[in-house]
Amino acid sequence: MTEYNENDFLMLSGIQHFKFCKRQWALIHIEQQWAENIRTVKGNLLHEKAHDGTATEKRGNIIISRALPIHSRTLGASGECDVVEFHKNSNGINITGQQGKFKIYPVEYKKGSPKKGNEDISQLVAQTICLEEMFCCDIKTGYLYYGETKRRLKVDITEELKTDVRDCFKEMHQLYERRYTPKVKRSKSCNACSLKNICLPVLFKKKSAASYINNIIRSD
Repeated sequence: MTEYNENDFLMLSGIQHFKFCKRQWALIHIEQQWAENIRTVKGNLLHEKAHDGTATEKRGNIIISRALPIHSRTLGASGECDVVEFHKNSNGINITGQQGKFKIYPVEYKKGSPKKGNEDISQLVAQTICLEEMFCCDIKTGYLYYGETKRRLKVDITEELKTDVRDCFKEMHQLYERRYTPKVKRSKSCNACSLKNICLPVLFKKKSAASYINNIIRSD
């Protein structure tokens, strides 16, 4: 399995942009363009709340770590987890500085409610891959917390999901190395995108001048 150098690491959170729209990911992570809208502002506020307080706290047999830095050499990515819970369990793993054994559960905070797409799940799975590499363990379960419903959604971390995330990061690295921004694939999601005024997806619906001229020539 390919391992990436730290200098080539991509942002772990980019997987969410990539799954939502490859062009959006490229505009942000390759072309370094960004724009805020009400959705991104709400999302940032929710993440700040998740990270508020001490980095680590203990509640009974659960240790809660916030804003934990993570990375994966096989994905070639780094970032941080909103929350990671370490539950004391005799079938778990040893944690440096703690007595007993623990099982690990990543928790990703999201605004709104569960999405139709799997971009949130993919980000959680990417975090899981990082944690598995860092702690030399297997993680079967993670959680997505949604600000609108104020409920956790349990996610089963399957090998199929991991394979999909690995394939995505492989393609992301290839695009990044080429500095290639994919063309628009317009959909209803474009209306909610914070980059729609930068991406200008409507313009890509119009025929190019070359296409227009070719059609005129063919008609003659």
